[in-house]
Amino acid sequence: MSDSAQNLSGVVPPLVTPLTTEYDVDTASLARLVAHQLAGGVRGVFVLGTSGEGTFLTDEQRQTVLETVVSEVSGQVPVLAGAIDTSTARAGAHVAAALKAGVDAVVATAPFYAATHPAEIERHYTRLASVAGETPMFAYDIPSRISGTKLPSALMIDLGRRGVLAGVKDSSGQETSLRRLVLDRAAAGLEGFAIMTGSEVTVDSALNFGVDGVVPGLGNVDPAGYVRIFDAVAAGDLAAARREQDRLFRLFEIVEVADRARMGHSSGALGAFKAALFLLGVIASPLTAYPSIPLDDDEIRRIGSLLERAGLR
Repeated sequence: MSDSAQNLSGVVPPLVTPLTTEYDVDTASLARLVAHQLAGGVRGVFVLGTSGEGTFLTDEQRQTVLETVVSEVSGQVPVLAGAIDTSTARAGAHVAAALKAGVDAVVATAPFYAATHPAEIERHYTRLASVAGETPMFAYDIPSRISGTKLPSALMIDLGRRGVLAGVKDSSGQETSLRRLVLDRAAAGLEGFAIMTGSEVTVDSALNFGVDGVVPGLGNVDPAGYVRIFDAVAAGDLAAARREQDRLFRLFEIVEVADRARMGHSSGALGAFKAALFLLGVIASPLTAYPSIPLDDDEIRRIGSLLERAGLR
């Protein structure tokens, strides 16, 4: 078990999965993306999550991503891997594959498609923990993607107390529930239970009220910016943290560039991250996995203008 994975904190971007024009995993671009993150000062990387299009990839492609990132990171920071699927059995297979590749921690959602009761979510995480063994497991709270299921704070704290969970990645977008989780952790005396926000735009305030770190999709593009927020809050310089957050808030406008009349929100956001990385020379193609619709040349050009405004080009 990696102690830094068990006590997770700081900036842990959820890496996109670069694809070739034949829709294979572009391992050379993925290696450059890992180098981009490490140069930015991140405390870990998360693969095969929502930004990583993990649910769109074949098992073979997933394994290529796992093995490539573990090799490129080479122990410098923890590697977290998503175990996101419709059933406990399928998620358990993802956990086993991730462990085989040598990851430091796994991140699992509740089952989805079929609605689940909290008692069934508890059974799900307990069974996955038995597969993970000594490898830390984090819950992934993202109700917008998991049949509307919000992970109850009381259940998360109980699973943390029992050693089933090492923490939670909260991408619910519900700041009140995130703050409640922080308060419930303190009340339970569960200091080692990591709470990470998935929000790109409220990181400074979330860190200030007690979350341990951030897992920002926009961190693919500008990991160093989020590291500066984290470091500024840690140093007590809230004004500097706010200035950097304001800059990244404006940069996050790249996710609104795509024409939503012709593609979904996820395609527009993920396409924007990939387009930005393409323009920065980190990845060779901005292609997204099927069935996502890629951004067109005009949308990519507009993203370039926003990168310039943010001082990244």
